[in-house]
Amino acid sequence: MTTVALTAAERITSFVRGRFPQADLTPDQDIFALGYINSLFAMELVMFIEKTFGVAVPNGELKIDNFRTVAAMSALVGRLDASA
Repeated sequence: MTTVALTAAERITSFVRGRFPQADLTPDQDIFALGYINSLFAMELVMFIEKTFGVAVPNGELKIDNFRTVAAMSALVGRLDASA
């Protein structure tokens, strides 16, 4: 059996859709503007990223623009993974 690894974007999208099944997200849609994000879910996103991808999000990266879109979160994961 062959297992295909999910990309960071696919995993993040799946997480958001798990909480908001009605969300029809594209990688560049602003999830804050769509109204899916509140302060509690924003913290859940940070914890999800840290746990799922084995990275630590430093305080300097806790900027709204890093979490605004699936593409931005994927790029953040890539930067943090590369610096590990």
